[in-house]
Amino acid sequence: MRTLAQQNEYTIMKTQNNLRKFIFLVLITLVGSSFIASSKNEKAAITRNLDIFNSVYKELQVFYVDSIDAEKSINTAINAMLNDIDPYTEYIPAKDQDAFKTMTTGEYGGIGSYIMERNGKVYISEPYEGSPAQKSGLKAGDMIVKIDNDTTLGWKSSKVSERLKGQAGTPLTVVVKRPYVEDSIVTINIMREKIQVPSVPYYAVVKDNIGYIYLTSFTDKSAKEVRNALVELKKDPRVKSIILDLRSNGGGLLESAVKIVGLFVPKNTEVLRTKGKGHLNEKVYKTTSAPIDTEIPLAVFIDGGSASSSEIVAGALQDLDRAVIIGSRSFGKGLVQSTRQLPYDGLLKVTIAKYYIPSGRLIQAIDYSHRNPDGSVARIPDSLTSVFKTVHGREVRDGGGITPDIKITYPAANRLTYNIVRDNWAFDYATRFAATTPTIASAHDFVITDSIFNDFKEFIDPDKFQYDKVCETMLSDLKETAKIEGYANDSINAQFEILEKMLKHNLNRDLDNNRKEISELLANEIIKRYYYQKGQIIESLKNDIALDSAAVILNDLNAYRKILSPIEK
Repeated sequence: MRTLAQQNEYTIMKTQNNLRKFIFLVLITLVGSSFIASSKNEKAAITRNLDIFNSVYKELQVFYVDSIDAEKSINTAINAMLNDIDPYTEYIPAKDQDAFKTMTTGEYGGIGSYIMERNGKVYISEPYEGSPAQKSGLKAGDMIVKIDNDTTLGWKSSKVSERLKGQAGTPLTVVVKRPYVEDSIVTINIMREKIQVPSVPYYAVVKDNIGYIYLTSFTDKSAKEVRNALVELKKDPRVKSIILDLRSNGGGLLESAVKIVGLFVPKNTEVLRTKGKGHLNEKVYKTTSAPIDTEIPLAVFIDGGSASSSEIVAGALQDLDRAVIIGSRSFGKGLVQSTRQLPYDGLLKVTIAKYYIPSGRLIQAIDYSHRNPDGSVARIPDSLTSVFKTVHGREVRDGGGITPDIKITYPAANRLTYNIVRDNWAFDYATRFAATTPTIASAHDFVITDSIFNDFKEFIDPDKFQYDKVCETMLSDLKETAKIEGYANDSINAQFEILEKMLKHNLNRDLDNNRKEISELLANEIIKRYYYQKGQIIESLKNDIALDSAAVILNDLNAYRKILSPIEK
């Protein structure tokens, strides 16, 4: 039997418990009602705005003074909506899906060549080695005049590309105008083939003992290509270390990146986590195959063009203290996209998650959910980034791409070399050179001689060369400002005259002053005419300061280990 005091205490406790239960039920009801109301309000807003959009479009179709292209208008509306979200969420109609599939598989049916548009005309810029375009005799610099008896003059490069592509095994006839040859109109018959663009166009032993692998994209075949290259390089007894070059690699398939990391780290190693909407949409990616080598010294090259899957590979290997990262800060894309099927064979490529590499950091550089009042977005400032730790305790930061362990500062291109590239002076000279020079030395041995350089100088027409004379323009502006503000006296004007004489551009002299940079541009263009992409890569490595830095570190194991070791405090 309870005492009266115990009975009163029991009654109070029971009342309190019932009150708690009642409050809890009220809260649950309120939250549930709020959620339902919120959900209903959201659905109502969607329905209301779709009705408004539908009505606006119907009114335009009925009353607008001119006819409206339905497909173009709706696509414009869709793209405007998606562009307000992020650059990676996009609608891909059925007619544009071939290019998307090529990015993920590296395969398409066609002739196998890059093309470019210049002054309203379309040119062959670089046939792939071994492609139908190359085997049939198409050359860089050829202007495409006809495709299957249809004139291409006035066509955009996208339309030319669409006509050149097609089912493997189907024929086409291309008529081109070839510069610097006697018979300039050339008719070429080509049989389309399945074109497989390699993800690893080049691998070799460089600097006597370093295995070098150049990876251009992440397709469903990239991991296998890297694996094969790595296995072949390791068979060479000279190879003591490996470089994986991811510069200008814009990424691709996430799964391919995980597999490539798995070549260098133990099986079952976590490479990244993706986190989508809600706590249940989290996925962990681990390596699933036995590695090739977990010990060999490894360097990874990155730059501002390294994004997405490139950053997964570089960032994971950095977080795991498995590789020294060399170059400049990467792009900073930490978002994951997936495709959703839409009616009428359309695709929606939509951002579904953010990814976090082993240290836990998100390397996304731009927060598209927080825009400035004008709609623009900016990179996350370094002051707002957070510190994370690698496996060995090194500090790394989030929110702005991958920062290299060894930073490389590349010399900035000046206006002269920029104009030479922009206006295709080097490209056109290489076209003429190849038309008049049947063979050259090997890609490893070819150099721009005095004779070639002087010939290039003569090739440039000073009257047609578009010179950005920055110094002369700025001086002219300064003189005008001095006149307006009352400083243009005789003494000042005399000083201006002296400066004008000192800063007056002389094209011949400027070409000589920039010979090193111009020679590299010329060699790059000329070698492509004979040795295609492999030759271009070989040429680019001759004066590669990142490769020089990597050679120093990879050949000094103490220095290499010191970079990857914990920072002593």
